[in-house]
Amino acid sequence: MMSNPEPRTFRALFISDVHLGSKAAKADFLIDFLRHHDAEIIYLVGDIVDGWRLRRSWHWPQSHNDVVQKLLRKARKGASITYIAGNHDEFARQFQGVHFGGIVVADRAIHETADGRRLLVIHGDQFDTVVHNQRWLAYLGDYAYDTAMLINRVVTRLRHLLGLPYWSFSSWAKVKVKKAVNFIGSFQTVLSEEARRSHVDGVICGHIHHAAIESYGNVQYINTGDWVESCTAVVEHFDGRMEILTWAHVLPESSAGKDLLVPVDLVDLKGRAAQAA
Repeated sequence: MMSNPEPRTFRALFISDVHLGSKAAKADFLIDFLRHHDAEIIYLVGDIVDGWRLRRSWHWPQSHNDVVQKLLRKARKGASITYIAGNHDEFARQFQGVHFGGIVVADRAIHETADGRRLLVIHGDQFDTVVHNQRWLAYLGDYAYDTAMLINRVVTRLRHLLGLPYWSFSSWAKVKVKKAVNFIGSFQTVLSEEARRSHVDGVICGHIHHAAIESYGNVQYINTGDWVESCTAVVEHFDGRMEILTWAHVLPESSAGKDLLVPVDLVDLKGRAAQAA
């Protein structure tokens, strides 16, 4: 049996849309990711806890508690952790500036990269007109999303039985629908404009569950993705380079004697993707 490898260490780590409290949350994937990755600075970019679903029905298995404990342990070991509130965990916005176990709550933050750039870190729901102007439609969409995720779980189970790697049906369907693609494009444009208004070099957000690194003129748009479909995070290397990591494929065994999830998609700051063989 191989010994456990040392975790990869980065200057900063950005994670969003974990949706703890929902059945769709891939908490085990995230725990494994956090076990193999460390950072001096960690941003939790909104919707870490899904208050909407918890209000409908309580779902909090041990794995969801383990995610919280893993993050608190990283804070105790010296990581600077900022919790940016989102729409599903909007209850946290009333605690801005408060520290919980070494984790500080904020509505937005400015992250300074190693190469001197200033990036606005914000969940992004503030710029979603459906969430703010048609809340009933947002809740209806949330139910539709639950249905898509149910289909996703069935597909995942079938692929597992067939020995195939994880693949997100809901993520695939979303990018295939023209309106969804148009919404993603509009969201990216609006967030990039907010970065310009804030006089920063770029924006790091979540909310739409679509990981991306794009350039809009002189502004960089970075979305961390999610941990219910694509299982992605954004990391900053010590030279300031930003990268998207995907942690969503399962190998039969790991050095720890349990499933090991390995990153297979890496997207650099210019948006180039290198697909693993």
